Amino acid sequence: MPPPSPLPPPATATERLLRATKFWSATVPVIATYYATYARLAALDRVYPLIGRDCLTDDECRVEWERNHEYGADVLATVINDLKGFYVKTGQIIASRQDLFPKEYTEALKGLTDYLDPMPLEQVRAVLDLELRSLGLTFPDVFEAFDPTPLGAASVAQVHKAALTPRFGGGPIAVKVQRPGIEGKLMGDVRNLVNLSRPLRGNKAMPVDYFVVFSELEAQLADEFDFLAEAGAMRRIRAHLSADPYTKRPRPLAITMPQPKEGLVTRRMLCMDFLPGVPLSRAAEEMKARGIEPDSPEARLFGEKLLGALTDSFAKSILELGFFHADPHPGNIFVLENGDIGLIDFGQVKQISEEQRRTLAKVMVALDDRESDSNPEDLKKIGDLALELGVELREDAKPEGPAAVAMWLFDGSVEELPGGYDKGELSPNSPVKELKSFPQDLVLVGRSTVLLKGLSSRLGIPWSLSHEWSAVARTVLNPPEAAVAARGAGVRLALAAAARWLSGRVERAVMALPAPLRTRLLGAVLRWKKLFRRRAA
Repeated sequence: MPPPSPLPPPATATERLLRATKFWSATVPVIATYYATYARLAALDRVYPLIGRDCLTDDECRVEWERNHEYGADVLATVINDLKGFYVKTGQIIASRQDLFPKEYTEALKGLTDYLDPMPLEQVRAVLDLELRSLGLTFPDVFEAFDPTPLGAASVAQVHKAALTPRFGGGPIAVKVQRPGIEGKLMGDVRNLVNLSRPLRGNKAMPVDYFVVFSELEAQLADEFDFLAEAGAMRRIRAHLSADPYTKRPRPLAITMPQPKEGLVTRRMLCMDFLPGVPLSRAAEEMKARGIEPDSPEARLFGEKLLGALTDSFAKSILELGFFHADPHPGNIFVLENGDIGLIDFGQVKQISEEQRRTLAKVMVALDDRESDSNPEDLKKIGDLALELGVELREDAKPEGPAAVAMWLFDGSVEELPGGYDKGELSPNSPVKELKSFPQDLVLVGRSTVLLKGLSSRLGIPWSLSHEWSAVARTVLNPPEAAVAARGAGVRLALAAAARWLSGRVERAVMALPAPLRTRLLGAVLRWKKLFRRRAA
């Protein structure tokens, strides 16, 4: 009799239903406590003046809400850690949005960003043996060494460091291995969430239309189980970012991306370049270990470099190509040992139409060109373009609503939104509350923009995505003629490459200086950059 297989059987329909039941039986009471607290505080606010008592102070109300947050965060973390699967992805989104969710939730769920319980090594070997056999290979043919401790373990797959044999070029690589039987479990999870969020459509108490969000995530998740498609996405995005789409000449990359190893990719196994570094979710610990304090000039310069690299890469992939990385949580963003920014895990990508990317480009230009945040002509132009994207607002929304939504999404530096709206998404007066529906194809564009907005908020760096994207947007709307674009392209490329090389050398030299001198020097650089931006504005 053959030994039992180390691979677990796929989840049955009954098991998937039980998972959904367990999730909602835990979370519905949390939702109920929020409604109850809101109703109780509203009632006290009305009754206290009638009996001669003062209304609750802001501090007293905050204590009430914090008690709810602590309870809810504990329940949510427990049920997600128990169920794993797609619910982990929901937790990852919450953990990465410090600007949106209470700190109790982001702290309780931050461990979900890049590491889950790993698969046993025998399961990893079983999957690899099956996939290599489909290529006519064996484990010793390909791997000279294989680290049994995973670099990271996520909901769909886990990654190990390995070394290739000389036959395949040698050297270190990363090997992504899909969890056996995970496709049916995760697709069942998200389908249950889609069905259960359907009755909540149109409920103004909900921050967003979760039905649209989960429907889009369901469509994207279906592609995440095919590593052949992921390898193709990695190649396509890298090729676009490394060459000007008009002149076809090479251009410097703002981020580092791993590339797949030819001949070593299957639907459930992906061998790719190894990127030495740490995920952004652990970057603060790494910087502290190197003696870099959170509020120091070194930390701020790193924050600007991080935002700049991600902003540049997403501007070019979204606005120029219309095809982009759609899962940019802090576990997928790497800080490399040389200080560069890396982006991994291209399992979730999104294609938008030419019409959508051109309209997005028009929104960026209109936001960048506005004279003020209250100019009626500017607000109408911005609002009309937001509606052209497919955004629908409630019938009783303020006239400034469409423009306020666009500013909320794409300009994190704005001080006051038009129409008196609040910047906080959970505020009852948030422009997001006015949304009746959001175009499903643009849900993941919004996810990318709110990540950048959340990072800028966490780093304390005002960041206008519309301003940073405006140069790319203007080129997309007015593509240069091939002859004109080619003229001088070689000089610009040489200058950009030289500037990148010099910047890297200077950065390494400065970081090697003693801490007091380094801090003073970088502080002077920050003051100069701030003055330059003010004059440019």
